[in-house]
Amino acid sequence: MLFRSPELKPEDIRPHIKHAISYIRKRTPQLGKDVQIIEQYEDEAVVYLNEDLFEWVIENLLKNALDVIRNKDGRITVSVSMSKKRKNQVYIDITDNGKGIPKKYWKEIFKPGFSTKKRGWGLGLTLAKRIIEEYHNGKLFVKESVMDQGTTMRIVLSNK
Repeated sequence: MLFRSPELKPEDIRPHIKHAISYIRKRTPQLGKDVQIIEQYEDEAVVYLNEDLFEWVIENLLKNALDVIRNKDGRITVSVSMSKKRKNQVYIDITDNGKGIPKKYWKEIFKPGFSTKKRGWGLGLTLAKRIIEEYHNGKLFVKESVMDQGTTMRIVLSNK
């Protein structure tokens, strides 16, 4: 079987993030009741991407954030900003106020089969990282995590 790389084209990522959030909102009953998604966007953020794969990554990160929120005042913040140092880089941060990730697992969570859930295969973050890094020439990593306070996952993409 022959595989080809997905086509990447310059796109403003904001509508694609909004579409992924809309998709999650329609399928998640606790959103709006117990959990809020807060969106923060800077000006236009154009990067080269495959919209279907990119939206899947955002959906996966949002689902993971929802899974770790335990309280009734749950918050997920999705923010998009341009790097102040590197003008060609766009940051997408997804921050939850969930249980946090111990630092010793920050790299482990991206390995196939790693999961803290009772169900699933432990492949979501592995595939998300591969999509961002191998297909979109970006980065996906844990930017910050504090136990019992939450986690920020960061995607870095280039607009070149």
